[in-house]
Parts: sequence; C-alpha cells; structure tokens
Amino acid sequence: MPTPSASSDPILDRLASSDCEVRFKAIREVKNHIIGNRTRKLSYIKLGAVPAVAAALADSDPNLIVQSAAALGSFACGVDAGVRAVLDAGAFPRLIGLLSAPDEKVVDATARSLRMIYQSKLAPKYDFFQEENMQFLLSLLKSENENLTGLGAGIVIHSCKTIGEQNILCHAGVLEKLTSLLDGSLSQRDASLESLAAIIKNNPEAVSKFVEFHSGRALHSVTELTEDRYPRTRLFACLCLISVKNSSTCYLQDIGIKTKLVYILLELLDDSGQVGDEASFAFSSLIAEKEDLQKLAFEANAINKFNCLLQKRPVHPKRLEGVFLALADLCSKLECCRSSFLSLQVLNLVVDALTHEDASVRTAACICLRSVSRSIKNLSAGRFMNERVVFPLVQLLSDLSISVQVAALGAISNIVVDFLPHKSTFIQCGGIKELVQLTKSMDSSLRLNAVWALRNMVFLTDKMCKEGVFQELTASSMASLICDPEPSVQEQALALFRNFVDGCVYSVEHAFAEDGIILDAVGRQLQKSSKIEIGIQGMYVLSNIASGNDFHKEAVMQLLFPQDENGSCSFFEQFLKSHDNRLRTAALWVVVNLTFPASVGAFGRIVNLRSLGIVSRIKKMVNDSCMDVKLRARLALGQIITFGDS
Repeated sequence: MPTPSASSDPILDRLASSDCEVRFKAIREVKNHIIGNRTRKLSYIKLGAVPAVAAALADSDPNLIVQSAAALGSFACGVDAGVRAVLDAGAFPRLIGLLSAPDEKVVDATARSLRMIYQSKLAPKYDFFQEENMQFLLSLLKSENENLTGLGAGIVIHSCKTIGEQNILCHAGVLEKLTSLLDGSLSQRDASLESLAAIIKNNPEAVSKFVEFHSGRALHSVTELTEDRYPRTRLFACLCLISVKNSSTCYLQDIGIKTKLVYILLELLDDSGQVGDEASFAFSSLIAEKEDLQKLAFEANAINKFNCLLQKRPVHPKRLEGVFLALADLCSKLECCRSSFLSLQVLNLVVDALTHEDASVRTAACICLRSVSRSIKNLSAGRFMNERVVFPLVQLLSDLSISVQVAALGAISNIVVDFLPHKSTFIQCGGIKELVQLTKSMDSSLRLNAVWALRNMVFLTDKMCKEGVFQELTASSMASLICDPEPSVQEQALALFRNFVDGCVYSVEHAFAEDGIILDAVGRQLQKSSKIEIGIQGMYVLSNIASGNDFHKEAVMQLLFPQDENGSCSFFEQFLKSHDNRLRTAALWVVVNLTFPASVGAFGRIVNLRSLGIVSRIKKMVNDSCMDVKLRARLALGQIITFGDS
C-alpha cells in the first residue's frame, strides 16, 4: 500500500465521515497500516490523521471507541512524535475518563493505549501528592484487569523520580501492592519488577521496607526471577536487585550475588531485541564507581564481550550507546581494563563513533574516551594525542547538541594533560580557538568544561604553549571568567590562571597584563567569595605570583593588605583561621613565598606581616592538627626568624 499524501489520499474524509461504519473501517485501516512501521506513522501524523482518530473517542459506539483507542496507542508506541500528536489532539483526558467505562473492551483498549503513552518521556507527569490521584493509582493496581494493573505500574515507572515521591508511594501501600503482583501473569510480573526498581532506587528507607516484606520472601522471589526463562523478566529482576544493592550497604553485598548479576547481564547482551539493548545500561548501573565489581567484570571477560558486540554490523544506536557507557564505567578505575580495551583495538571503534549520526552515540563515545584516557601510562605514551582522535573531538566542540559538546570537552580535558610535547597536535587542529570560543557560551556547563580543558592544556606546559593560549584568550576574558556568575566557573578560572602563573618570572608576568586587570579580579573574588574552593585556588594564584621578583611580591602584599582597610580584619587572616585544612595550607604557601630570605624586600614584608598580626597567627599554627599545615607553618616561621624574632 502506498504511503498516504495530503493530495491523493481520501482517508481524512473517511475518518471524518458521519457514517459510523465508514469511520470504523477507516480507523481500523489506519491502525493496521501503521503497526510496527515508523515511516507510515510519521506520514499519517503529518497528514493530520491523529485528531480525526481521537475525535472518535467521543462517540457512543463502543466498537468505534475501541478502534480509536487502539489506533492512538499504535501512534504513541515507540514514536515521540506520535505521543505528541495524541496529546495535542486532546485525547489524553478522554482516555483517562474512559477507564471507568462500563464496557470491558473499551477499558482494555484504553488502558493499553495509555500504557503506550506512559512509555514516553513526553507523557504528562503524574502527581502522587494529590489524594484523588493516589486513590486512582491504587484502584488501578488493585484491579483484576491485567491492563489496568500494567497501566498503574507504568505510571509509577514514568513519574516516580524523587525521594519524596518514592516515600509517599511506600506509605500509601503501593510498594506492597506491587510486590503482590510478582505472583501474577508474565506481564504483571515484569511491570511489577520495573516499578519496584523505580520506587526503591537510591532510597535506603524504601529498600528496607521492601526487603522486610513477608520476612524477606519478596526479595527471595526477585532473586529467583533472575533465573526465569524469559530474558525480559531476568533483566528486570536484575535491575530490581541492583537498586537494592546500590541503595543500601546492608543487603546483597556478598561476592556470590555480585558475580551472578555480572554473568546474567553479560549473557543478556546476546538478546537481539530490546532486552539486549537495555542490558548494557543495567550493567553500567551495577559496576559504576565500584572497583570490586569492575574487577569481577574484567575477570568475566566483559571487555572482550563488548568488543564482539561492536564488531557486529550494523549495531542499533541504542545498543551502541549502552555498550560505550558500559565500557566507560569498566575503564573508569582499573588500568588492567584500559590496557585490555586498547589491546583489543576498541579505541578505533570508539573514535569512529565520534562522527555517528545519533547524538546519544556521539556523547557516549566521548564519555568512553574520557574514561580510557585516564591512563597516565598511555597518556604519557601519546596514545590519544594524534589527529585521528583529536580532529573529530575538536569538530564536536561545535556540535548542535550541548550534551555532545560537554562530553567532548570532558574527553579533551583528559587528553590535553599530555606528558610529551604532543600538544601542538591539538593546537594545529584548531582546538584552542574552539575552547576559547566556548568559554564565552551562554551555557554555564559549556563555559565550565571549556575552562577546565584550558586549565589542563596549560598544566606544566612550555612558554610557547602558554603564550599561544593566553593570546587567544586575552587578559580581559580571563578576568571576566574569574568573575563569572557561576561559582564553579570562577573556581576553574582561578585554577586555569594558577597554571598560567606557575613557573618562571615570565609566567608570573601574565598577572600584570592589561594594567593588572586579572590580579584585580582575583582580589575582588577573594574579598567576597564564601566558597572554600575559590579561596584555595585564589591563594595558590597569589602563591605563584609571590614566587616571582620583589615587584610581584609587593603586588601580592598590596592585594592582601590594602592601605585603606583601616585595621579591619582581612580575608587573608580569616583564611589562616579557616576550619578547612586545604585553605590554611594554601594561605601559608603565600607567606612562605613572600618571606623567602633571599628576596631583597623580605625584611620589610616580615615587619608588615608582624604588625598585622599574621606572624603571631602563624606561631599558633606550628602545632596544627593537620600535618601539611604544621609543616608549612614551620617553614614560614623558620624563614621569618632568620631576620630575628622581635
């Protein structure tokens, strides 16, 4: 059957016919035509068929309503454009109302249609805090109608996202009702497992309540379902157990269950359908940030398994995304995993995916590359600083997707921390220009990550590289970033400038470019900032400047103790009294560099520090509880007393 078009297909006239039989046949024809065919769905949506189909929900003929609900469910199934069209047609409230219809077939068709809608992120958010909504949800879950209980579970899966929502569902008895569905049909069991995982995720209180149900029988039932004959059931049972394990250190922490989950999920990767697509995401949630589980996965030959999956062409974008994210988590901590990844040549496949048409795949490939490039050994060997890797990454800095840009910046931040003179490759690919451009973005996450990447680029680099970056960035832009509205950007900007002024005297001179605009910005931020990390980075900026010549040291003294302060307590004195060990240590480094004995003006600065009460404060710090503070205080005091102790 040809694809319908506005000029040739009379289907809209038939859908709007006053003859009930004609409308019935037209809706059924549309439904049969679009089932499982995304292209045809989009064609009918563009044609304007959805509002005409939705209008039939107001008819009095139950058979027509059933066909309409079924067709709307088909439009919504797996296609966000279809969900949007159904919602825009005003069908959602009508479908909700039809759940209380006297005709069982109408209720069934309506519930199935709503289940399709609730599988999409576009579905309306369900407010569990309204009493009538909670009662309606409980009525769905208590129903003997399988489609109604499935709809209730689908609403929980879609809308239960916060701790507050999880707790109110627990207190209302939803957790207990969902647990009882584990003994139901296959459909009810799967829906129950998925919604249980949503309610207990990252919620120790909900986990404890679930585990204690019927003296642990509910947890035992879920554990048994990991060996069910149906792959989808096994996947959802694993997800439920992962939620229990990740949410509480009291349950499922023995190596036996951990190993079992690793092997089940690796086996599920072989499923050719949706289960195989989702298994890698479940695997990621199992091993993320957990070195012991990553080691178990490595021993289970997980990296080779994922590599084999990538070799099968073509790979569905969803599966590709999941595999890259799983590999990213696998390689996040263990060098043995990264070595295996590189030896299997998986890096080539990841680099190829940087130009994939799907933005989610490009994002996942960048995240994977960032994780693998944490390897100091391979960074120092220059494994990542080559045109094949760098060029597509730089191209992604101008990607239309902000998520892709942020992920690419994350990968670049690691790669530019290079221990050999390979940074010229990044510069030649136009990387610096792109990074500087992103520091001016309206999006704070892009500014933050661009500054972070520049910070790593300048880290322990040579004069030529620093000059190139500074010339592109300019002193005025550097000062603006230090005074950025976002504290996180301020912190990274100070860390970037700390690297600029690290090293020889020529590096310190950057602080005095454009009449000292950057140094003024540093002073303003230190005066007003309440964030500890900003104070720490600012102190290290001043410490590096104070390591220069006498002119540089005097500029730091003037910034710390301006003459118009009229004896008021300076921020620097407050930093020396801080409860944060890192800030006290950083502040003491400034004193150490200001009082370096070989400096011509050291004596005069010591006299000033003594008159301002700084020396007496340092004397109290020589027995500090923190070893770093104690050592820096003794070093500073040792330099000071070389000029006398009075």
